[in-house]
Amino acid sequence: MWVMVMYDLPMVTEKERKIYSKFRKRMLDDGFMLFQFSLYLRHCSSRENADVHINRVKAILPPEGRIGIFAITDKQFGNIEIFNGKTHTKHEPTPVQLTLF
Repeated sequence: MWVMVMYDLPMVTEKERKIYSKFRKRMLDDGFMLFQFSLYLRHCSSRENADVHINRVKAILPPEGRIGIFAITDKQFGNIEIFNGKTHTKHEPTPVQLTLF
């Protein structure tokens, strides 16, 4: 599963910029990576693991702004077409997951 978080936060005042920076840093600390501006994603090994990270994001939501959180499967993520201008680019492969028995 892939968890995607997209957001649009106010950054007019110094206080709002600090709130934005703290939110972004806490997402990075939780393993999210920048996909494009204001869109971060994280690979999760299962729906249950995705729910854990979704709940972590919900726990750090800033008081203002618009935030969207959704989860998609590896297959759905693999169907994303990414372009840099008119040039088609490949997205990064799914991380290899370690399975312990």
